Amino acid sequence: MQSSAALTEWKKTGELAFLTEVSSVPLQQALRHLQAAFGNFFAKRAKYPRYKSRKKSRASAEYTRSAFKWRDGQLTLAKMTEPLDIRWSRPLPEGAEPTTATVSRDAAGRWFVSLLCEDTIAEAPATTGAVGLDAGITSLVTLFTGEKIANPKHERRDRARLAKTQRGLSRKARGSANREKTRLRVAKVHARIVDRRRDFLHKLTTRLVRENQTVVIEDLTVRNLLKNGRLARAISDASWTELRSMLEYKCTWYGRELVVIDRWFPSSKLCMTAT
Repeated sequence: MQSSAALTEWKKTGELAFLTEVSSVPLQQALRHLQAAFGNFFAKRAKYPRYKSRKKSRASAEYTRSAFKWRDGQLTLAKMTEPLDIRWSRPLPEGAEPTTATVSRDAAGRWFVSLLCEDTIAEAPATTGAVGLDAGITSLVTLFTGEKIANPKHERRDRARLAKTQRGLSRKARGSANREKTRLRVAKVHARIVDRRRDFLHKLTTRLVRENQTVVIEDLTVRNLLKNGRLARAISDASWTELRSMLEYKCTWYGRELVVIDRWFPSSKLCMTAT
């Protein structure tokens, strides 16, 4: 309540008068998130809240149902006269009504809109297939059938471009307009790498989950493996943690079973024997 009252007073000052240009809903939502963060801190569930970087963090604004209109596939936010010009990645489920709209901007300056709505994912048809995965670097994963999925090495393919833009950034004066332009170019190269990697992992995990009723993976301690200075960059580029995360929630969605075996189980030897 005190922070909400303070927000009202801030809007009356000349320095923060720009807060009146946007709806009060995302501002109030930010205060609620801050309150939740401090609540988690005092309950010893999280560390002390930190300020987010305006340049490196993903800036976002959350609009509840009272602060936006959703009509005929178009989204209009509060205090806007025209709907946003959006290229939707996919339509909403039939009959779904969004309850929250979140507008965000990533470090590369790209804008995104996500809508929260209720949906039920139908389980995939049952199958008798089962597959075991052995994660690697040369081959991203080796299946127990002997099939090897090549590692695309997205970061390595764009390493020269990334190094060039980072060298340019290091030569720019701090606080200059040219440095900000170069920072955006560096962020765009990183975003290209992340997007291509995530797209590949989505296609791979969707295929594995659709074709098999049971998926078996090994319990890798990626954090410890990253301490290896010679392999840390290659391990990060392989993104084993994201691969496992995708398999976990997709198996839950589609009614599959995900089995995680002990890290000391000789899975690599078994896959080599099968090959």
